[in-house]
Amino acid sequence: MEDRIIEGGKRQRVHMTNMREVTFEQATYADWKKAAEGALKGKPFESLLTKTIEGITLEPLYTRESLFEKIDGKLEEQISTIRTMKVEGAFGVAQAAYGENIEAFIAQAKDALQRGNQYVTVGKVAFEWTEDALKQLGALLSAHPFRLNIEDEAVLGVFEFITNKEQVGYVQSTQPIDLPDFPNVRTFNANVLSAHYEGATSIQELAIALAQAAEFMKGASFEEVEKKFFASFALDTHFFMAIAKIRAFRVLWKAFAKAYGVETPQPVHIATETSLRSFSKLDVYVNLLRAGNEAFSAVIGGADLLTVHPHNILTAPTNQSVRIARNVALVIKEESQVTKVIDPSGGSYFIETLTHDLVKEAWAYFLKIEEAGGYEAASEMIEADLQASWSERIEKVKKRKTVLVGTNNYADATEEVPAETFVEVNRLAQPFEELRVTFKEHPMKAQILTYGELKTTKPRTDFVKGVLATAGIVPEVTEPTADLTEIVHMLTTTTADYVVLSATDEDTKAVMEALLAAKPEHVIFDVAGKFDANWTEKGLNGYIFAGLNIYEKLTTVHASMKEVQR
Repeated sequence: MEDRIIEGGKRQRVHMTNMREVTFEQATYADWKKAAEGALKGKPFESLLTKTIEGITLEPLYTRESLFEKIDGKLEEQISTIRTMKVEGAFGVAQAAYGENIEAFIAQAKDALQRGNQYVTVGKVAFEWTEDALKQLGALLSAHPFRLNIEDEAVLGVFEFITNKEQVGYVQSTQPIDLPDFPNVRTFNANVLSAHYEGATSIQELAIALAQAAEFMKGASFEEVEKKFFASFALDTHFFMAIAKIRAFRVLWKAFAKAYGVETPQPVHIATETSLRSFSKLDVYVNLLRAGNEAFSAVIGGADLLTVHPHNILTAPTNQSVRIARNVALVIKEESQVTKVIDPSGGSYFIETLTHDLVKEAWAYFLKIEEAGGYEAASEMIEADLQASWSERIEKVKKRKTVLVGTNNYADATEEVPAETFVEVNRLAQPFEELRVTFKEHPMKAQILTYGELKTTKPRTDFVKGVLATAGIVPEVTEPTADLTEIVHMLTTTTADYVVLSATDEDTKAVMEALLAAKPEHVIFDVAGKFDANWTEKGLNGYIFAGLNIYEKLTTVHASMKEVQR
């Protein structure tokens, strides 16, 4: 009981309910769905569903009931497997070092170690691995754990100069390497980085990693392989999919071990790095956000090793960009507190469902590879599947269904594509970078004719400007006018190669016939919007609208312009 002052200054005795006795009615999935359908105002509930490139449908709501139904009530078993298959301790910071010569490389690596780096990681270098260079690297690796990415096999000579035979290390390679004198160096690497850059989905990456592991098992026991085994994954910008991918591999590894008669395998080591697949040479500071997103998903997913690539690695990393990349990992490790929790995403209905879906589909694809004769024998099938995935990814970027900020949307039209290339991998931004270079070499003058009032024309005008900006084009935008004679005069006297009309649907239909009749022959004329009309038969080039393949549109316009100018 408590006294409360009510109106007029009087006191009233009020009974307070014990909060432990308060209950709330629990809404069911059906209740939520009904409420959502009401809020959608006629749109179908299915519009809230999202299908990923993996073929997995993401739902707007996940419940305990739906999750238990999907995984046959084995939620605790899945979570337990993920946690028991995780190596103890927080992730290791493996910042890559670079250098034009061995002295610069060693200096940068030592500086990184003093500033929080834990694993000496060899990035791309511009020098040869001479005996002197290998000796200097060997001295460094004798004192510190390491991660070697074998792009140049000459670097393997460093093991002749590593005096600490007990040193911990990871050798990232597509082929197993025999180092019997180094018991703590893992050399059986399920390396799916090349598949990742060929467009692999998370399902394909997980299955390929298992298939590579199965190749290691030929002529060796599971116990022999697991002592030297680790998997390498690049993590893309789909935050939750990246988390689930790491967790799924731990479940898959236990199932893989069981297939070899091993009920209690050792925790599996997973080395990760941020993906360059979504990196762009344009608006490079956006790469900082991409890398930060990917790095955080790696940590939440339970990665054992993390390399964060500098935001300007595509052109040339600098000491500052290397430090920023390292600090991304350090901030997560030291300030986020996420490493204080085992499996921080465990128990999330969404993540657990996604993990289960990846496990189920990846295992099925792995079995398909095995039925085809194994990883080597199924290489053509795998390659075809990867090409199909890459084509789908590129198509989504060209249609802006996948947005690369600063490249295919929200682009700075005045920015030029740097000519320098430091690291070359397949990237989703490349088509638009090449498109911008094309328009730079053969410029096109563009104009947007705005017909109607500013408030009605601005949305479409801004949309067209955004499309043109992806190719580095800054169009002239005319002042809005509702005078038909004036808009016709603008078109007939234009000096632009390419003209786009921006108006409402109603206004467009009202003026189009007059504009097409007056259009100069050399002008390529498009309209903003999508119309079911026969205007193209009367001289209209086409339409610009949401969902259009803007790369194809701009490529075609440029080709038409060059043809007209001949």
